[in-house]
Amino acid sequence: MINVESLEDLSLLRESVSLECKLASGRDGKGALPEDFWPTYSAMANADGGVVVLGLRERRGHFEPVGIENVDKVRAELFNNLNNRQKVSVNLLTDNHVREWLLEGKTLLVVEIPRARRQQRPVYLTTNPLSGNTYRRLNEGDRALPDEDVKRMLAEQVEDSRDDRILRNFGFDDLDMESFRAYRQVFANRDPGHPWNAESDQAFLRRIGGWRLDRESGESGLTLAGLLMFGQMSVIQEVLPNYMLDYQERPTAKAERRWIDRLTLDGKWSGNLYDFYRKVYLKLTADLKVPFQLENGERQEETPVHIALREALANVLVHADYSERASVLVVKRPDMFGFRNPGLMRIPVEVALHGGEPDCRNRNLHKMFRFVGVGEQAGTGIPRIFQGWNSQHWNPPKLYESSTPYNQTLLELRMIDLFPAEIIADLRIRFGTLFDQLPHEERVALALAGSEGTVNHARLCAVSSAHPVEVTRTLQHLTQLGVLNSTGSGRGAVYFLPGQNLPTPDDVFGPSAQGAAASSSVSSTSSSDLTSSSSVLVGTSSATGQRHDLDGYLRSDQLPLPVISDLKALSPELRARLEALAVEPRQKKKLDPTIMEAAVLAVCEGHYLTLTALAELVNRKPASLRNEYLSPMVRAKSLSLAFPTTPTHERQAYCATSSLPPVSDSAA
Repeated sequence: MINVESLEDLSLLRESVSLECKLASGRDGKGALPEDFWPTYSAMANADGGVVVLGLRERRGHFEPVGIENVDKVRAELFNNLNNRQKVSVNLLTDNHVREWLLEGKTLLVVEIPRARRQQRPVYLTTNPLSGNTYRRLNEGDRALPDEDVKRMLAEQVEDSRDDRILRNFGFDDLDMESFRAYRQVFANRDPGHPWNAESDQAFLRRIGGWRLDRESGESGLTLAGLLMFGQMSVIQEVLPNYMLDYQERPTAKAERRWIDRLTLDGKWSGNLYDFYRKVYLKLTADLKVPFQLENGERQEETPVHIALREALANVLVHADYSERASVLVVKRPDMFGFRNPGLMRIPVEVALHGGEPDCRNRNLHKMFRFVGVGEQAGTGIPRIFQGWNSQHWNPPKLYESSTPYNQTLLELRMIDLFPAEIIADLRIRFGTLFDQLPHEERVALALAGSEGTVNHARLCAVSSAHPVEVTRTLQHLTQLGVLNSTGSGRGAVYFLPGQNLPTPDDVFGPSAQGAAASSSVSSTSSSDLTSSSSVLVGTSSATGQRHDLDGYLRSDQLPLPVISDLKALSPELRARLEALAVEPRQKKKLDPTIMEAAVLAVCEGHYLTLTALAELVNRKPASLRNEYLSPMVRAKSLSLAFPTTPTHERQAYCATSSLPPVSDSAA
């Protein structure tokens, strides 16, 4: 249970977990459980959990204890309703999840809501999970889930493995036999004496999980796993209309859409998972340098990096929810490898990182890959990936989930040294002996700020084993020491080294009509800046020093992506594409928030959009758009700011966080 002893501790908690404050005074002022507690309970349980503090008022980030006069009454009401199946589907709480806090003489009731297990989700209100009774936490708010998402959660709840169902009226004619023969050959080469080598194709397919007999019904046939692994593309898409595989090799360390090699479902190959794996693994490892190594007198052809990439590729294929709308996507860039699979994780990220608690979505697919030497024992894949990357002293892999615009799980493998020697040397010059006297976590934070330009709470959590609350204390202590500066507040806070030049709107756009006072740039006072920046634009024209390229983008070496500042400057093709992506908000004033958020992310993919340009595109007033959508999406990390030092600047620009390169170009 999280300990909080002061209002300052509440601020730390706000940065670390999902936190909701609610009054619980009741009509008589003596205490009652607020009705809006229940959507929050459902939403947090269906996401990553969180903390609800009853008896506390929050106004603009400031907390005011109001207290609860009759705490026992509220506690009893809470557990009575939790155990009432007419009220809520499942009780996730014990007495250990509920406790009293005494702050400034006021008694508060704190409820720590855990993430529900897969078998418990969806957590819903009343007796019907559909029709708006199931919620999920999104952007610090409770959002009713569409019925489609709820049905998917219900399927996940009852199906331990999603790929073992028998497909009626499908058989060997629907398989690509060349793929199947290639698999059998690899299997035989690994173990020439294996008895399965002598069996018929159907018997062999049954052995590996691609064909199944249902002993209760007597039905037998091709399984979904068998079709996915060896099927023909057109047949797979008959069963799974959203099925899509995509590999892209991009030429630069930027999130641009250009590619120099691509493999997708274009009808030129089988389109099944086994062939995708074979082709993509060769592309991923084609230019890896293999040092000469001997083990037991034999040369080792694979490095830990080879193993990590093999695990990552197998992982993305066996854990995908192929009924989701997102595609399987694998990206290779000079600075990183990226993997995306549709569907959220079945276990919390922190559990997956430690291994040992497997819950594979497609167990037969996992088994098939293991039979030919691909993929580790269930639950060990993610730790093996981390071990491979750590062996090279690269930035730790980044594993995370996103529910906008569609449910997806992402893994980023960056080939960047976490603590380059020159960064550590510069830090010692900058801070002297103080740097080496700092605790390990604080040195890590400074090294990240030095190598990547900025550091925030989420990034430090990704490379630290400390509790999120302790991570917050680390960043605040460094700020108090004066070795980090900060801008923003709460989860949106960004930390950077003193004297570090971060981009400002004036750097990119030129001085605003209101003059330099309209922005607050970071002063440069140190001769040992760890990152360099320049305000030189791609060509200049006019008094503003701006120039748009042929597409209408404004480009600056200050930013990793181009900027759209004026829709009128765009090429007709680009403007038409963006307007098509924003067609629903452009036409409708009343819109489901999830649809608006998906549209914002879609139009902000691959570039920055200024507030005014974005507001014009989605047909909303700039101030209301920022307050209702953009600021919460920034706090939720689905959107990123072009100018983190001036978050409310009139010329602030936004991009989809997924568009950004994993590290700054200077660090790369």
